[in-house]
Amino acid sequence: MATRSGDEAEGILVWRAGEEVSSHSHRLAGMWDVRGPAASVRRDALFRRGLVLADILAFMAAYALALAVPGGKTALSWGIVIGIPVIVVVAKLIGLYDRDESLMRKTTLDEAPKLLELAALGALLVWVTGNVVVAGGFDRRDAAILLVLFLLLLLLFRTAARAVALAAAPSERCLVIGDELAAETIRSKLVGLSGVKAEVVARVDLDNVAPWTSDSFSEPRLDEVRKLAQALDVHRAVIAPRSADAGEMLNLVRTLKAVGVSVSVLPRLLEVVGSSVVFDDLHGVTVMGIRRFELTRSSALSKRALDLLGASLGLLAVAPLMLIFAIAIKLDSRGPVFFYQWRVGRHGKRFRMIKFRTMVDNAEDMKEALRGQNESEGLFKIAKDPRITRIGGFLRTSALDELPQLLNILRGEMSLVGPRPLVVDEDRQVEGWHRRRLELTPGMTGPWQILGPARIPLKEMVAIDYLYVANWSLWTDVKILLRTVPYVLARRGL
Repeated sequence: MATRSGDEAEGILVWRAGEEVSSHSHRLAGMWDVRGPAASVRRDALFRRGLVLADILAFMAAYALALAVPGGKTALSWGIVIGIPVIVVVAKLIGLYDRDESLMRKTTLDEAPKLLELAALGALLVWVTGNVVVAGGFDRRDAAILLVLFLLLLLLFRTAARAVALAAAPSERCLVIGDELAAETIRSKLVGLSGVKAEVVARVDLDNVAPWTSDSFSEPRLDEVRKLAQALDVHRAVIAPRSADAGEMLNLVRTLKAVGVSVSVLPRLLEVVGSSVVFDDLHGVTVMGIRRFELTRSSALSKRALDLLGASLGLLAVAPLMLIFAIAIKLDSRGPVFFYQWRVGRHGKRFRMIKFRTMVDNAEDMKEALRGQNESEGLFKIAKDPRITRIGGFLRTSALDELPQLLNILRGEMSLVGPRPLVVDEDRQVEGWHRRRLELTPGMTGPWQILGPARIPLKEMVAIDYLYVANWSLWTDVKILLRTVPYVLARRGL
């Protein structure tokens, strides 16, 4: 329930969620007896301590398991404990404990490159110290095993630590400083998103920003902002600057941070250039460098190599499964095993995409009659489509109907990861700079896939594709592939 509160806090607050504040505080009495900015401090400490414990346990467990591998020459030594403070200090230095306090969505996979550095350091530390920490020596084989085990256990234990911390901590209460559209956008993104436990509880209009800013940072002004944050039990402020003065925005950020409120900003510029930027320091002046849009030749070759390797290994692995599905489709209903459909590929070139047939043979002829039941904006999606066959329902919810697209990948028409391959009618709705999404080959999966394509309007989906192209990296593709696996196993469909 939302209520207007124009008379609250000198008219600054224009919206808040009903009786959320009082009920929230009552539920947490005795377990989380702090409010406002103090709650953020305690939550951040909970995550940091959990991650420190996870790193220590991962190091010790990896060490014990590496020495337990058959054929090793080493024996367990308690001297390894001298490596624990080194691991923790290095993790602190490279930002592995302070990252979460700046994020609303706390994920482990995004920090995998830094975890690899930490795992390599741990293995090198044990190898170099030799007999000091390992009775009987530690050779290259043992070091390699320790590196792999340490990396895997870091990923596993850190994921578990974050899950425990999210379950133990209360929901992060967010104040949106911006217009109603920004508040609704943030609220919709927080629903059902893994790694997030946050809610929008209030909104401040941009026109009311000035009363909340201060150049002098006088104690009365800071005390006023602090009291408002405590009264609403606000842990984080999300600022969506659109029309307000830039100076007021800077003062607002400084004021919020001065009273201990966590701050996130929705920068308009990154809607076009994405997050793949480099900050350049010109003697105290920070300049943001933006990478070029197209892939370099080496990047294109590395992406294609990943596609060929992944598609070839994939076909070898799933060939028996595809044969079983082909037989099941023929026995279930009349019609061909495969379904071919014209899609728009790279640079607007059309190609025939291959899928297992999941609908009755005349499904395309029935499309117009069912258009009134469409549940998506811009795309044609019906959750309980009457055209879907029995085996087709299983294939679609498990995304296994996509397996024949591995052939499209080998032919160069598709990629493992890329923009969504739209049908011709859908592609005609894409205009302007969004059409540059076709700079890359369309993908079997993509950033929009793991968000749930049936729930994403066409306009938002093509914007996600554009930013994927603008920020492409090989590691981005690997992350999307890894995140697609649990999505498929959960049978949420692609």
